[in-house]
Amino acid sequence: MINRTLKWISDHVNGTLKAAFENVQISGVSIDSRNIYEGVLFIPFKGEHVDGHRYVEDAIQKGAHAVLWQRDAGEAPEHLPIIIVDDTLTALQTFSKAYLMEVAPKVIAVTGSNGKTTTKDMIEAVLAPHFKVKKTEGNYNNEIGLPLTLCQLDEDTEISILEMGMSGFGEISFLSTLAEPHIAAITNIGESHMRDLGSREGIAKAKYEIVDGLNGPLFYDGDEPLLQPFVQSNKDAHRIGFSEDNEYYIHDLKTIENEIEFTVNNNIYKVPTIGSHNARNATIAIAIAKHLGISDAQINENFARLKLTGMRMEQLKGMHGATLINDAYNASPTSMKAAIDTIDQMYCQTKVIVFSDVLELGEDEKMYHEAVGRYIEGKAIDYVFTTGEAAKYIHEAAKPFVNTMHFDSKEAVTKHLKPMLNDKTTVLFKASRGMKLETIINELL
Repeated sequence: MINRTLKWISDHVNGTLKAAFENVQISGVSIDSRNIYEGVLFIPFKGEHVDGHRYVEDAIQKGAHAVLWQRDAGEAPEHLPIIIVDDTLTALQTFSKAYLMEVAPKVIAVTGSNGKTTTKDMIEAVLAPHFKVKKTEGNYNNEIGLPLTLCQLDEDTEISILEMGMSGFGEISFLSTLAEPHIAAITNIGESHMRDLGSREGIAKAKYEIVDGLNGPLFYDGDEPLLQPFVQSNKDAHRIGFSEDNEYYIHDLKTIENEIEFTVNNNIYKVPTIGSHNARNATIAIAIAKHLGISDAQINENFARLKLTGMRMEQLKGMHGATLINDAYNASPTSMKAAIDTIDQMYCQTKVIVFSDVLELGEDEKMYHEAVGRYIEGKAIDYVFTTGEAAKYIHEAAKPFVNTMHFDSKEAVTKHLKPMLNDKTTVLFKASRGMKLETIINELL
C-alpha cells in the first residue's frame, strides 16, 4: 500500500502544499468519506450532484492524514494538511503511476467483453505460489478504480494483474498507457456496450487499445475473426482457442462433475470450474504462466487453489439438494450462449435455465435476444424460464425447441421453480447485473 509523504505526492502532481505539512505521511488512499481509516489521503471529486469537498473536515476527523483539494472548489481550509491541485482525478492518476514505477512489478493487463474477472482470478491462481501477486479487487477497472488499485500495491509486489474495462473508445488506451503492461490479454469480443460503440467491430477496436501502452506479448481469442485485422502487424500476438490453427489449441474438452478437463498442445489440464468458455480463459492463464517460466505440472497443481470471484459460474446448494449456478454478475448474447453450452454439457437429470435481459445492446436488442433463444435448438436442456422485457424475445425464439415460460416478475419465477427443485435438478441463472437475478437465487438456497 502506498506509503509516502505529502511532499512526494505534491511534487509528482505539481501541487501547492504548505511547508509545515511536507513531512506528513499517508498510508493508503480513499475517495469515499464513509470509508476512512487512519492515515489515508482523502481524495474528493466534484460530481454533477455531489461535491466531495464538503466531506473534507469529516474525513480528517475520522483519521485521514491529508486531503487533495481541487483548485476550483473554493477556498481550501488553511489549518488542514491539504495539497491543492488543478484536478483531483488527474492528480490521483498521476501519482498512482509514479508509485507503480517505483514499485516496478511486472504488469499483466486483462480486457474483453466477458471473462475478465474470471481470467484475472485464474492468472492469480497459477502465479501466486511463485510470485508476490496483487490483482484488481472487484470491478475496480476504470479510470478511477485502476489508479486506486495501483495505490494498494505493496512495495514488494512482483506482479500486478490489472483488469481494464470500458464503455467507449479511448478508455482502455488511457488505462494501458497509464499502467504500461508487460503482458496483455483479450478474452473475447462480445456485444456489451453495443449502444455506445455501434458494432462488434467497434468493440474489437476498443478492446485492442490495450496494446497502446503494452511492451510485451498479447494473448487473445484466436477464434474471433474481428481481432485478426488488428493483430496482423503484431509480431508478439499469440492466438488461443478451439480451432486447430491456434498457437494454443484447446481440444478434448470434458466436464467431469465440478471441473473441466482439456488438452492444450498435448498437455492435459484440470480446472475446478465449469463451462467450455472457461477453458479459453484458463488457457490464457496457462500461456502467461508458461511465458513466465512455470511448468505444466506446477500450473495444474496451482489451478487446484483457484477461487473465482462470486457470481461467475458459482455453484450453490439449493433447496432439496438442487444445484444452483449463479452466473448472473453480467451478460452478453455471447456469454448467454456460453451458459447454454455449459449446462448442455453437464450430467444431471433435469436442466433449467433462467434468463433475464441483456442490457445496453442498443437498437438490435430484439435480434440479439432472439439469437440466444434459437441457440437452444438441439441442446440437452429441459426448461427455459425468462423474465424481463427483452428476455421475452428469448422465450419466443426458444419455443420450438424447449419447454419455455415467460414470467412477469422474479417472484413468479421463484414460485414456479420451488416445487421443481430436487437433487437431480440443476438451475443456471444468467442476465445483466442490473436485472438482479440473485434475488431469486437467495430464495432458493
